[in-house]
Amino acid sequence: MDNIIINKTVDFVQQTLKDAEGGHDWWHIHRVWKNAKLIAETEQADLLVVELAALLHDIADSKFHGGNEELGPAVAGDFLRSITVSEPVVEHVQQIIRHISFKSGFEKSDFHSMELAIVQDADRLDAIGAIGIARAFSYGGFKGREIYNPDIKPNLNMTKEDYKNSAAPTINHFYEKLLLLKDKMNTQTGRRLAEQRNSFMESYLKQFYSEC
Repeated sequence: MDNIIINKTVDFVQQTLKDAEGGHDWWHIHRVWKNAKLIAETEQADLLVVELAALLHDIADSKFHGGNEELGPAVAGDFLRSITVSEPVVEHVQQIIRHISFKSGFEKSDFHSMELAIVQDADRLDAIGAIGIARAFSYGGFKGREIYNPDIKPNLNMTKEDYKNSAAPTINHFYEKLLLLKDKMNTQTGRRLAEQRNSFMESYLKQFYSEC
């Protein structure tokens, strides 16, 4: 039964995100799903919740929907109920979608679960390393942002609103988010994988500045 649910969810996500920006498309979802399953192998967690949350975490990302942070949980909930997923699983997945993002870390949360920790680590892994670099520049190009401007310094004391409204050059995003993720990982597997990816980003930045 779980396999049927997962397969229906994969089809739904592929169809919904078929025209998505390259850094937030089906292949981003696929990588997060794959990494979430890998991390879950070493943790005690409900695998169905982990897989569904990984597959649906960006089904209606707020930054592509006018900042609406409740649309994603609503779309995911409507879909999961339409394929008769149990209500506790639906609600757990919705809570993960609400709390997974980097910007949610600017506010204190009373929701925690191992399933959230796993999917959050999997999503963060896709934001760093070689893939993370590619995604950052893809999104920066999508938003028409500068690649680099030495006159615009990174904001290292951002509020949630600062983060949501930033239009800074993409290189700044490394200092405002990407290089911070290594120390925010929740699981041992996530931390191990993040170390290598973080080192690659640091090497990339050295090369970037040397070419500049």
